Order: sequence, then structure tokens, then C-alpha cells
Amino acid sequence: MARGQEQDLVSGEQAHLRFGIPALVLANLCLAFGSWFVRMADTGPIAAAFWRIALAAPFLFLIARAMGDPARRLGRQTFTLFALSGLFFAIDLAAWHLGISKTKLANANLLGNSTSFLLPLYAFAVARRWPSGMQAIALTLAGVGAVLLMGRSFELSPRNFAGDLLCLLAGVFYTAYLVLMGRMRTGMGPWPVLAWSTMMSTLPLLFMALAVGERLVPHNWAPIIALALLSQIVGQGLMIYVVGRISPVLFGLTFLLQPMVSALVGWFAYDERFGLADWVGTILIGLALILVSQPDRKTA
Repeated sequence: MARGQEQDLVSGEQAHLRFGIPALVLANLCLAFGSWFVRMADTGPIAAAFWRIALAAPFLFLIARAMGDPARRLGRQTFTLFALSGLFFAIDLAAWHLGISKTKLANANLLGNSTSFLLPLYAFAVARRWPSGMQAIALTLAGVGAVLLMGRSFELSPRNFAGDLLCLLAGVFYTAYLVLMGRMRTGMGPWPVLAWSTMMSTLPLLFMALAVGERLVPHNWAPIIALALLSQIVGQGLMIYVVGRISPVLFGLTFLLQPMVSALVGWFAYDERFGLADWVGTILIGLALILVSQPDRKTA
């Protein structure tokens, strides 16, 4: 590779980091409050997921049009991929929202964001290579930090076991959803991609909510609207904007910001105070994000 081309690649990588990292941080901050909004909703948990999607979908299509990238007609193969991604996202939301109602907020956010590790592992498997030394250190620090951060609240007890499994299942399906979204982003802008995938999730969530007999229409719309606006439009919008632009390791590890924020919400809303292990875990995750955000230093 010519030196000029190599310099262009490095500058492009640095630009993605400069804009991608703040977008990811904001996305995860918005998504982190989702479990709190689900708890506050007076519908069933899957019904809350349905409204999150149903309210957001029309606005996402309008945003796509306003950004000059309207959602065009889909071909058969593209439609199939979007339908599959919508189904994966619907299962992810249904499992996660059910898990939130059956376990602690900290458990739900930590296990629901197992994508932090599954997505980098998937990327390494596809690339058929091992992580670099720095990436391995970052993943190890993040794993230890996540365990420490949730150590006091994490418990695989009979009371929480079903909720923990549901949240872990949600993390698996969210990883599959993001992989498909990364493929779709290669031929379409982020907003139409998110708009189509969101719309495809609506009917599966409605059928699931009705099948389990949940209350569908809320009396208090505030947490439902907040869930649609912050989690789906802003949070997922920024997430889809960034996917494919930065390394899967950095992308995945930023998901650990969500359980960190959830711990803070638990502190202020439910008086779940930080202990020494929580602070050490927060510092380790911060170090992991700093390490993995550094561009690779390759010898000339």
C-alpha cells in the first residue's frame, strides 16, 4: 500500500473515532434509561416494547426523508433481510423487557448487553484472527470491571434466574440484529435502515403482547413516549449511524456504559449506593474504553 493511501486510511479511522465515540456514548446513555422507563410503564413489558416501536417508526421515516435519504422500495432479498432483522429485534426487546420485570435493573442491563463481548468475538471469528494484545487487555479489563460493577446486585437466584436468562437471550438476538444492520448499512443510509427495521418489528411485538394477554393501552403515556424518543429514535438512530464505522471491539465495549449508567440510576432512584467494587469496576471499564479507542500503531 502506498504511503499516501495508508495516511488516508489512518486519517479516516481517526475521523470515525472522533465523531463515532461521542455518538456511541450518547446512544448508550439514551438506551441505558430504557429499563427504567419499562419499569415505570403501566402496560405489560412486551406491550411497552410494541409502543416503543410503533410510535417511533413514522418519525424515523420522516427523519430519513428530511435527511435526503428517503426509504425506497425494497427488493425481495432486501425485504427478507429487513424482516429477519425486525424479528430479531422484536425477540430481543420482548425478552429484555420481560427480563426487566423479573430481575434487577443491574442484572438486566449487564446481561442484556452481553453484546459487549459477543459482537467482538463474532468479528474475530469472521476475520479468522485473534485479538491484538491491546484488544485482549481491553476485553479482559472490561470483563473484570463489569463483574465487579454488578457484583453486589448480580445473583443467579431462583427469584432472578428466569429474568437473567431472558436478558441473556436478548443480548444474543441483539448481536444478531446488529450484524444484519451492519450488512444493510453498506447499501443504504442509517435512517432508512433503522426505519425499515423498526417497522418490521411492530407486528411481531404486537402478536407477542396479545398472545401472552398483556394490557396494551397505557394510562400514563410519559414513560412510553420517553422510551420511543430516547431509546428508539435517538439511541438506536445513533447506534445504526456508527455501526460499521468503527471497530467491533470498541463498538461492543461501549455497551458496558449502559450497566454503569443503570447502576447510577439505581443509586439515585432506589438508593442502591456504590461500594468499593463498583468504583473499581467503573475505572476498569473506563481504562478499557480508552485502550481500545486508540488506533493501531503499525510499523512502516
